[in-house]
Amino acid sequence: MTAATQEIQSRIDQIHANGGGRVHIQPGVHLIGTLYLKSHVELYLEAGAILKASPNPDDFEKIEIAGLYGGNAGAFMLSAQDAEHIRVSGPGQFDGSALDYMEGWRYEPYIRKPKDWRPRGIGFLNCKHVTLQEFTFKDSASWTIHLTGCEDVLCDGLRILNRLDVPNCDGIDPDHCRNVRICNCHIEAADDGIVLKNTREFRDCGPCENIVISGCTIMSTSAAIKLGTESDGDFRNVVVDNCIIESSHRGLAIQLRDQGCIENVSFSNCIVETRLFHENYWGRAEPIYITATPRHDGDPAGRIKDVRFFNIRCRAENGITLVGTAEQPLEGLELEQIRVDLVKRSKWAGGQLDLRPAHSEEHGGLEDLPTHGLYARHVKGYREQNVQIQWSTPLPAWASPELRSLNQVSPA
Repeated sequence: MTAATQEIQSRIDQIHANGGGRVHIQPGVHLIGTLYLKSHVELYLEAGAILKASPNPDDFEKIEIAGLYGGNAGAFMLSAQDAEHIRVSGPGQFDGSALDYMEGWRYEPYIRKPKDWRPRGIGFLNCKHVTLQEFTFKDSASWTIHLTGCEDVLCDGLRILNRLDVPNCDGIDPDHCRNVRICNCHIEAADDGIVLKNTREFRDCGPCENIVISGCTIMSTSAAIKLGTESDGDFRNVVVDNCIIESSHRGLAIQLRDQGCIENVSFSNCIVETRLFHENYWGRAEPIYITATPRHDGDPAGRIKDVRFFNIRCRAENGITLVGTAEQPLEGLELEQIRVDLVKRSKWAGGQLDLRPAHSEEHGGLEDLPTHGLYARHVKGYREQNVQIQWSTPLPAWASPELRSLNQVSPA
């Protein structure tokens, strides 16, 4: 254990034992392993304070919970379990020391290769009344903020500044959480920016529901804002509003791969810019993307219904993608006041449908398909109003001259 870990943990324990209060982290670099936040304690990072992940894996507590946190996913810089009224705030920052946990390149110069083990950033399990406010988190080596089974969560004014070549460094991951507000955050991540999950290991924690994401700016080499793919449980009552997505591999996404149900979801008043990039990051520049396909052959695909997109402005190298299955079509989709300007601007080729993670081993989830402005198949109860699509540059060779392709789509 580093000296800073021991000293800060002692102060957290003492404040907790006295009934609660604030632990101040003074300016300077403090090298830490795993810290544990406890009920009624606020960790406040002063301006100039940096909590930096130790490069030594032995400084972190390896957590074993149903196999999920074992092995590579096994520890956090800041952890809490079964705590309530906890807060992390202040103008200081966390530094995840990402490059200390990389070893060269997997695909130079786009995707680095992680070492066998790397820590995550902040991980709270079964906590209530959680506030994360104002601080910066940079260079996470893996998932930055993972909230599992938490209730009444506020993430406000956070800056997450991860490297765009470090895989799996998601921004904020609410997993089986309820009553969550993510507001006014700026996120840069080489994976999903904000992603709602229902992981199989924590199915007893209940659904992911009553989530508001508002006023955020996001840049991602995967999906900027996503529900799934882990969907071993239900998602209900999700609102995404007034967000700007810049230079991302995928924009607003729902990926159902397990047997959960996703319903009552609204995306509104967003500006989305997507571009093609290295194919080993999921996503093929889709500004709006909804797919429901089984993770494995023979598995149920789950159900998506009652999803609405309103007043979305898109500038993209691919079009809107809506794909269900014959056995379980998408239901009740509404697109209203949507504009898609198709603009070829990167060096990467399109002409693929990306269904990863896919049930078919034949094509690995990437199917050759000419790019359309709107591609839909197996959709039941589809409605659109004032949806404008146009190519703003000459048509690439891999694009279809038909702006729309609707297969097995029935109107509402």
